[in-house]
Amino acid sequence: MLFNDPKTFREDMLKGYVAAYPDYVVEVPGGVARATKMPEGKIAVINGGGSGHYPAFCGIIGDGFMDATVVGNVFTSPSTEDVLGVARSVEQGTGVFIVGGNYAGDKMNFNMARDRLIEDGIDARSFFITDDVASATTDEIEKRRGNVGTFMVFKAAGAAAAAGVSFDDLVRITTKANDRTRTMSVGFRGCTLPGADEPLFHVPHGKMEIGQGIHGEPGVGEGDLASAAEVAELLVDRVLAEAPADDSKRIAVILDGLGSTKYEELFVVWGTVRQLLEDKGYTLVEPLVGEFVTSLDMEGIALAVEYLDDELETYWSAPCDTASFRKGASSMASGERKVYAELTEQADTFEKGSEASEKAADYIVDAFARMQTAIADAEEELAKIDGVAGDGDHGRGMVKGSTFAAEAAKDAREKGAAAGSVLKEAGRAWAAKAGGTSGVLWGSALEAAGAVVGDQADAYDAQVAADAVKAAYEKMLSLGGAHRGDKTMLDALIPFGEALEAAAGEGKSLEDAWATAAEIAQKAAEDTANMVPKVGRARPAAERSLGTPDAGAISMALCIRTVLPTE
Repeated sequence: MLFNDPKTFREDMLKGYVAAYPDYVVEVPGGVARATKMPEGKIAVINGGGSGHYPAFCGIIGDGFMDATVVGNVFTSPSTEDVLGVARSVEQGTGVFIVGGNYAGDKMNFNMARDRLIEDGIDARSFFITDDVASATTDEIEKRRGNVGTFMVFKAAGAAAAAGVSFDDLVRITTKANDRTRTMSVGFRGCTLPGADEPLFHVPHGKMEIGQGIHGEPGVGEGDLASAAEVAELLVDRVLAEAPADDSKRIAVILDGLGSTKYEELFVVWGTVRQLLEDKGYTLVEPLVGEFVTSLDMEGIALAVEYLDDELETYWSAPCDTASFRKGASSMASGERKVYAELTEQADTFEKGSEASEKAADYIVDAFARMQTAIADAEEELAKIDGVAGDGDHGRGMVKGSTFAAEAAKDAREKGAAAGSVLKEAGRAWAAKAGGTSGVLWGSALEAAGAVVGDQADAYDAQVAADAVKAAYEKMLSLGGAHRGDKTMLDALIPFGEALEAAAGEGKSLEDAWATAAEIAQKAAEDTANMVPKVGRARPAAERSLGTPDAGAISMALCIRTVLPTE
């Protein structure tokens, strides 16, 4: 695929997108927002997620749809700061509704931003879409991820907000749309991240992936490559299997190409899909065939169905005007332009630390530099490990996070920050710039550790380090919902913290205690190969991950080892 620099793909894409559609969108901190003013009294509805899905998510901003989009790196959740930047840009005193797919990173960052908006006196609520039938059973429907059906739920939320409904009704309508939307997909070829040499997953010749996700997550199984009619039957059977008890027999339908499937191929499949649905007694209301939620250059097909009632049909058919999708007459070009306030950065100031803290700060800056180099060298391997059952973006996310953290640590130290403040600034940069689940977890953990380390200690020994590491993993536990044994980075960090605590109790020096505990962390990370993931994007393909360690645990152990210089 085409790019200038993989590290700036998101930024370069947004710059070009805004230049292509100036009547529709402008860039704001954290993403893009509508170029025209919202009607007075309207609740601001924003969506968000990683890049790589156009027209979703940023392509559907405009009258009758979204008011703004929080845009993360490719396949990576936007950061909390990104969500706040977008929400504050469009909020006009009547509340902000934040809607996204049901992914761990999106949930953490969106909910943290929501809570901070509420603290500021803004009525903010969040909602997460669960339309993908392949990602969990009906008994665990709350664990399902978002897929192509997100487009339908976004449309319901945007149209309802444009109609001026109350916030409670807006949430009710969005919830109903989600509850009545189902998606099933098949894949023929995996997608390739900018700068990567290989796709995130390979489909063997003569096979097709069944139920893959929109971030390149492998599906729940493989099947023999089928004919267009057979693919259509598989998709229809899976989405109709969960028809609601009060099925009106009127449905909205999307047949989506995911990125590389040709329109001619879609039309061949659509002929059978439509016939099968009509044979089942369904009336198709304004069906769509094309690309609406994609996955970079993935080759595949997804079928999404929304089971309509009178209310949902009204919002599905309601007019809208966006850069990528329109129903009815154009309205955005004639709207009054909105002028967004420019944000001004405040200069950082730091209190002078103790002599020991100043010395420790220098060491921490060097440690982050070593960490950045080690992660960059391991990026490709981390991506391969993550791609076995996940979406393969862990290496890229860790490179961005460690790079920005190292830069922030160095900058803070040059401005006089001592040890604790350096850690906090590095954590804030990691969370804000890397995004994703690991971004917010790493960032929050570093901030928690920095609070323990502080800037005024007379000395830093193994016990202080153990206390800081404990604060870090306790923060991760409170945020992520994962536990030891769930096959995550915690399976390396917690054993490391416990070993560090034990070594400190034995009176070992900080350097010796850290070295001993680092070996235990490495062994614990390797042992995750014997676990199956219980949370995150890898969970639906859990059995595939057996025999492969967790990428987050491996990168955690690597970072721990690089804290100590090799010379």
